Amino acid sequence: MQHAQAATSAATNGPTEAELNTDYQAEKRLIGVYELIGSGRYREALQKAEQLVKDVPHFQLAQLVYGDLLASRIHVVKTLGDVTPEAAASAGLTLGDLRQESQRRLEALRERPPANAIPSQFLKIAMRSKHAIAVDASRSRLYVFENTPSGPRLLRDYYVSVGKAGVSKSIEGDQRTPLGVYYVTGLLNRKTLGDFYGSGALPINYPNMLDLRRSKSGRGIWLHGTPSSQFARAPQATDGCLVISNPDLHHLSSTVEIQTTPIVVAPKLTWVSAASLEPVAGGFESILHDWLNAKTRGDWAQVQGFYAPDFNSFGRNLSQWLPELKAEMARARSRQLQIKDLTLLSWIDTEEVMVVTFSELGRGASSGPLKRQYWVKIDKKWKIFFEGVIG
Repeated sequence: MQHAQAATSAATNGPTEAELNTDYQAEKRLIGVYELIGSGRYREALQKAEQLVKDVPHFQLAQLVYGDLLASRIHVVKTLGDVTPEAAASAGLTLGDLRQESQRRLEALRERPPANAIPSQFLKIAMRSKHAIAVDASRSRLYVFENTPSGPRLLRDYYVSVGKAGVSKSIEGDQRTPLGVYYVTGLLNRKTLGDFYGSGALPINYPNMLDLRRSKSGRGIWLHGTPSSQFARAPQATDGCLVISNPDLHHLSSTVEIQTTPIVVAPKLTWVSAASLEPVAGGFESILHDWLNAKTRGDWAQVQGFYAPDFNSFGRNLSQWLPELKAEMARARSRQLQIKDLTLLSWIDTEEVMVVTFSELGRGASSGPLKRQYWVKIDKKWKIFFEGVIG
């Protein structure tokens, strides 16, 4: 997605802090209305819905629920947006979009992640990453985790919109949201953007190294807000970006850190216990340390065996990379190399991939270069297809 208009659009003052705080409670309040309806307390539900639309008039779904509650005083409401066929036809996609948004929000209420469970991609997250994000496109839900000494803990979750054509981005302009393991790379202030992006934007590093290996194109994938006239967008309504409400983005952008916050975007998240991931993480760590130990020993034949034939590092192929690696190994032979701040993020689709981030330092050193590697399983063996210093 291109964002040229972001640099040229006039900046808006945007919502005030008080307005953002009011809007931040909007979904919770709407869910409260749903719960009252579910328990047959229609009068209370109507009162709550009426106050909600007064406080947040641009929340279209709340307006629709309020309209249904008013209509229920005259006739039986059979479905969300229970209007005449003529009115439904004239509403076009809007009514259908609102019904789908309502369904996704209700599913998020009824089908919560299991207690203390985490996404299966979070094998190990270093403490330097204070937060992690996971998106379940099938649920239109974005989950924010706080990284604690005992592992990631679900902090909060938000309704999120994805591409008009769904997910699995492949080419520029396909209106799909990419799937994979990414990192938040920046924070764009709303004052530098047009109103279309709402209260700001968090760019992510699409295309990542796996995307490039698969010849995927496109750029400018952001996690951003909504125009001031719109509280939320339909579940599939963007040109490929991830979009959440302005108050949600305001809270998210004041929580997560750039460069160190991973964001997994999956067609459907698999929730597991942290303990169940320990054998997988441990098994891969063993392979990673085999690579590191071979590098320390100067075992050139063994080290070369860890790299995939299609290896690439910022434009350098394997034959161009190996001399640099050989020189690095020569410098390291006099000191035992160690790994610090290890993060392991798994991605499995048609291939098994591991996104690995760590600091590499010699014994006695307090710091070292921050590296990232991408490993892929080829013929049941893990191979490195990207390696580079990122910090």
